[in-house]
Amino acid sequence: MKKYFVILLFAILVLGLCFPPAFAQASGTVKGVCKDAQGNPVADGVVIWANQDNGQKYTLKTNKKGEYFSLGLTPGKYNVMLYKSADDQKAGKEMDHVNGFVVKLDENSVDFDVKKEQEDAAKGKGVSAEQLKQMQEQQAKVEKEKSTVGKLNDKLNAARTAAEANPPDYDTAIAALTEATQMDATRDLIWFKLGDYYRLSATKQTDPAEKQKRLDSAVESYQKAVDLKKGTPDKDAAKQAQNLAAYYNNLADAYYRAKKIDDAVKTYELAAQTDPPSAAQAYFNIGAVLTNSGKPDEANAAFDKCLAADPNRAEAYYQKGLNLLGKATLQGDKTIAPPGTAEAFQKYLELSPTGPNAQSAKDLLTSIGAKVETSYGTKKKSSKN
Repeated sequence: MKKYFVILLFAILVLGLCFPPAFAQASGTVKGVCKDAQGNPVADGVVIWANQDNGQKYTLKTNKKGEYFSLGLTPGKYNVMLYKSADDQKAGKEMDHVNGFVVKLDENSVDFDVKKEQEDAAKGKGVSAEQLKQMQEQQAKVEKEKSTVGKLNDKLNAARTAAEANPPDYDTAIAALTEATQMDATRDLIWFKLGDYYRLSATKQTDPAEKQKRLDSAVESYQKAVDLKKGTPDKDAAKQAQNLAAYYNNLADAYYRAKKIDDAVKTYELAAQTDPPSAAQAYFNIGAVLTNSGKPDEANAAFDKCLAADPNRAEAYYQKGLNLLGKATLQGDKTIAPPGTAEAFQKYLELSPTGPNAQSAKDLLTSIGAKVETSYGTKKKSSKN
């Protein structure tokens, strides 16, 4: 009886040895080193291992040496993709890939060497060493441009955030874009926005000297933006014209605020000539500048150009009427307005019967004894059969 028990116990122990450990994993490890087209490590890159059988994906990060490592990948066939960064991964900008790599229950290695692969590919295509060097230099240039643009966009965003704060922090915005111009002085948009923040900040200054200094800086920044834009034509000619006209418009406003009236008028003229579809706004601005400068006749000539470009510009009619009314005379107790005054106010009411100056236009028409049309803006009743 005792002997039987020993044999039975031995059998149980033997059987127990046949069972695998309860938590054993049937998986492999993967590792590799990643290098870019210049032979440098792809630091902080992303390597995706995608299982072709079940769709499972493993996202691995490279260290500063371009190395990656992971345990626990299920054996099977994988597609392996390399991305320079997480942002590139999201954008689908792949550096390199390997398809159909079989992961086994062991250590598996997949290295990426973009430079070597390009060299091997060049040899296969009959590309000379010099041609390959040019290709690599071009790719390095593209990567550098991408990096620079990213940094400049960060500065632009920081400046916009500061300028749109409540209250606006224009000094921080100016500092951010000044740093951006030091990083790359060839970007017209950076200079344009820097001009904007100098111009807008000038209105907040109580010291006349500081105000003038900022307006001068705005003019200088806008002029650099104009010169750069003219020197780098856009493939889209219409877009090029629109952007350049916008630069001229803001430059002209800076001149006006700096009390340089002739420069302001000339620059608004450039805006009108550069982008004829938006000329109405430029001519209206000229009219406003000349009106405020006490030159009503020249102002009305500009308003006429504005209306020739856009006959529905109601505000131009109103401002023209005001300038004409300024030359009215008195005959006894009666106001005699120059020809065209009443027509200007009536045209404003026709185009903008409920506009911000509608009541004023009616009052001014009454003051010169002109008829006030009250049907503008009301729907005519349909006649019944």
